[in-house]
Amino acid sequence: MPVLRAFSLFGLLLFSGLAGAAVEVTGPVEYGLFSNPRLDLQPGERVLSRSDPAIEHTTRVPARLGTRFGVRYRLQGKREGDMPLTLLYLTPGVVTPDGQRHDKFEVVQKLVSDSAQDVMAFEFTESHELVAGDWHFLVFQGDRKLLEQRFIVE
Repeated sequence: MPVLRAFSLFGLLLFSGLAGAAVEVTGPVEYGLFSNPRLDLQPGERVLSRSDPAIEHTTRVPARLGTRFGVRYRLQGKREGDMPLTLLYLTPGVVTPDGQRHDKFEVVQKLVSDSAQDVMAFEFTESHELVAGDWHFLVFQGDRKLLEQRFIVE
């Protein structure tokens, strides 16, 4: 019986150590419009930009090609090989040229332990993406919600 109790205690300590190893958002979360020097893009055009562009703090987003909006945040406790992040973009209903309606886009992103910041952003690059309404961004690790932010596209 003491051996069983010792294994139970060891298992409990191991589990509590793993539970504490989850990543967490630390510091301020920046959200809004990412600066873009050229906003008169044609469908399909993209602009390469710096890795840390300025962010205009707002929740209102113009429905215009080339507009890039989202969040920039820092994660603490990242380790290579940990459970990846799930970036969930809830949209008011983007209808692609093939007629498919997309109420969400989901991206699975591996953790990069040596990156100082993480970004979740959406850039309007195609005319069919310009959908006015409530856009809701969520970041998960497994079932744990790490952050969320809403934007109004007008």
